Amino acid sequence: MYETHGTVVGTVITTPVTRSGSAGEDFLAFRMASTVRRRDYTTGEWRDGSTLYLTVTCRRRLMSGVVQSLAKGDPVIVTGELRTNEYTTRDGVARTDLELSATAVGPDLARCTVVLDREPRTVAPVEATETSSTESVSSESASTEQAAAETLVA
Repeated sequence: MYETHGTVVGTVITTPVTRSGSAGEDFLAFRMASTVRRRDYTTGEWRDGSTLYLTVTCRRRLMSGVVQSLAKGDPVIVTGELRTNEYTTRDGVARTDLELSATAVGPDLARCTVVLDREPRTVAPVEATETSSTESVSSESASTEQAAAETLVA
């Protein structure tokens, strides 16, 4: 099956909410809108065109970053896999919703500024031992690889 990937620039229009999927996996969802803006060269004014509405879903590590960083009204850039979901409302009306399963979400820096809260990345110190230089190098490599793996998990 083919996957359709895309990037959408727009605005968060609902408060991000954590939900549980049918398989029991938690995910974060919010709605966003992306409106085309065109310049009317006769008047020099910008005019709104059509608006694309879609649901953005975030999973795993992305979920925690988004829930701590974004709120309704924030300008965002979202990239991920696009798909349509068909469902029936309680009133029996068939509907289709466009979903963007996000792989990355960030602020649109053309429309806002951000102060990053960087967490320091530390590497565990290598213990000094009396070994041959070959053993020392391989133990340092193992410690560095272990620290890198722990950093990725954190």
